[in-house]
Amino acid sequence: MIRPITTEKAVRLIELNNTLTFEVDKRDSKDKIKNNIEETFKIKVFSIKSLIRKNRKIIYVKLKPENPAIDVATKLGII
Repeated sequence: MIRPITTEKAVRLIELNNTLTFEVDKRDSKDKIKNNIEETFKIKVFSIKSLIRKNRKIIYVKLKPENPAIDVATKLGII
């Protein structure tokens, strides 16, 4: 399950770095997450970085330049 994170930092990353932030299941691999995001939003992922904090897995998904993160964030209702 993928849930978008809508904090001030997440919005700043969308605007400055073309990066989306999600909370995912800790057991999911980066490849599985990448394929899921690409199929769901019809976008291309450049890289994924993950972080486990307070028993939650947070991923930072940097998109390729031809796919603006602000468009995906608008569809999700983050912005």
